[in-house]
Amino acid sequence: MIFQTVRNNMKVIPIPVLDDNYSYLIIDEKTNEAAVVDPVEPKKVLAVVQEQSANLKHLITTHHHADHSGGNDELFSERKDLIVYGGDNRIPAVTKIVKDNEEFKIGQINVKALFTICHTSASVSFYLQDEKDKAVFTGDTLFIGGCGRFFEGTAEQMHNSLNNILAKLPENTKVYCGHEYTSSNLRFAASVEPDNDFLQQKIQWVQEHKQTVPSTIGDELKFNPFMRVDKDSIRKATGKQDPIQ
Repeated sequence: MIFQTVRNNMKVIPIPVLDDNYSYLIIDEKTNEAAVVDPVEPKKVLAVVQEQSANLKHLITTHHHADHSGGNDELFSERKDLIVYGGDNRIPAVTKIVKDNEEFKIGQINVKALFTICHTSASVSFYLQDEKDKAVFTGDTLFIGGCGRFFEGTAEQMHNSLNNILAKLPENTKVYCGHEYTSSNLRFAASVEPDNDFLQQKIQWVQEHKQTVPSTIGDELKFNPFMRVDKDSIRKATGKQDPIQ
């Protein structure tokens, strides 16, 4: 079953793929121009594009790992006019390597590329705004209640990505992450902060919902343990006098 979130002119359709990944279709309803995010199963994604009668123009890739970028070549071979965005040349079929804070548009939706490195050295979160709605596609950097593994970066870099970049977005920004890891993430969060009432309410909600995207930045600040750290705790963990720059 496909669920969709519609706000103002930005329609976002999460598409479950592989075992626990998400791809996304984004449609600007004013122009019908569309983008896909991490379309690892192209046939499944194109079926939703066709169902929505969307004009697919953009392919957005959050990072180069195969469970996110593995469908790029196939999709690009079928849609040669696609602009394929990514953070470095490890992205298959990339036609546009974005820079930090670089902007482009999906129809009339504004998109800003935010380098949120650590999971990979070129992980990019894409921040979208229309007239009122806001969304961020975080790949494997920020999950609901958690964060990604440090494959190519450090704890300091992940802290910077989460708390100096993503946490500074408006609190009503919807968070669309790359995997459905919410239930296990929240179990860990509860072990860290068992008396967090908002977290306990979220755990109850998750038990009733198979699909948990989107969250919001504001909600993550209330229950995500990796966005609720302070300088003292990081200093103790790293042994550095001033670990947060």
